[in-house]
Amino acid sequence: KIYALVVATSGAGYVLGSGSIVDIAGLCYTCTGTMMVAASANTLNQVFEIKNDAKMKRTMRRPLPSGRISPVHAAMWATSVGAAGTALLACKANGLAAGLAASNLILYAFVYTPLKQIHPVNTWVGAVVGAIPPLLGWAAAASEVSLNSMILPAALYYWQLPHFMALAYLCRDDYLAGGYRMLSFADPTGKRTAWVSLRNCLYMLPLGLFAYNWGLTSEWFSFEATLLTTGLAIGALSFVLHPTQKSARRMFHGSLLYLPALMAGLILHRLPNEQNEHNIHQTSEIAGVLPGAEESARQKWEDPKPSRAQSRPPVAYASVAPFPFLPVPVYVSPQAHEF
Repeated sequence: KIYALVVATSGAGYVLGSGSIVDIAGLCYTCTGTMMVAASANTLNQVFEIKNDAKMKRTMRRPLPSGRISPVHAAMWATSVGAAGTALLACKANGLAAGLAASNLILYAFVYTPLKQIHPVNTWVGAVVGAIPPLLGWAAAASEVSLNSMILPAALYYWQLPHFMALAYLCRDDYLAGGYRMLSFADPTGKRTAWVSLRNCLYMLPLGLFAYNWGLTSEWFSFEATLLTTGLAIGALSFVLHPTQKSARRMFHGSLLYLPALMAGLILHRLPNEQNEHNIHQTSEIAGVLPGAEESARQKWEDPKPSRAQSRPPVAYASVAPFPFLPVPVYVSPQAHEF
């Protein structure tokens, strides 16, 4: 499920960063490379957390704690698939996308993973990790990161906090048994956890308007995104007013519906990335592959005879500049001497 989410957000970022035509091959390469790097990061996470996963009902059946795969085998797989995925992105996309993928792997496996057992801030660090895949997809398509490329990453960052706050509240005892430090441990009433969820839902409210103002989508998306976010915020408000298992579960399920609906709206109402169109046009001009460029070059090669306008001396008007009171020189064309 994590792989599916990461690949979906990366693919959505690629589509949003494309021009009027989406490169399907590039999209497939980007999604494949992203999936491989995500598989590497998640495998390393499970290698480092074998003992913790064995103590939790939710994770004790995973391949490593159950003994179906050895840690050495898993580490070798993570290293090879991570390197291959990064190389694929570098070769088929660009260095920026590959760099984002490698950075996210390091952030997830070597910063977020150990932080889970140290401090509740791990949830916010994990939200940064989850926000990078759509930025990676955009970078793969547009070869740059711009202001409007931040809309989907920002939505994912803010969305993850109510999503995982609800999950941490529902699985509080399980996380405690696994040795993970979550905000819900120091919040027996659930009020702080619920307020964090509501606050981040409210942060998402203006994103639809920003997407429209920054030229990423049509005005319809701002309306739809506001409605969707308002619905999620109502669920978070219910969690604040009544912090119970039932309200937390309702908000958790609402967050699962929210994200695919938001991404579908973004793609449905997206506007082509003008900067990407400009870059493609400029690259085509440099390469000489614009429509008609080859034909024009061929005609010039076949007809080397200079035109009538070029037969005039290049300094026809140069003598006028120092002496504007003198008349413009008149040059007689070579053809006139024949008569």
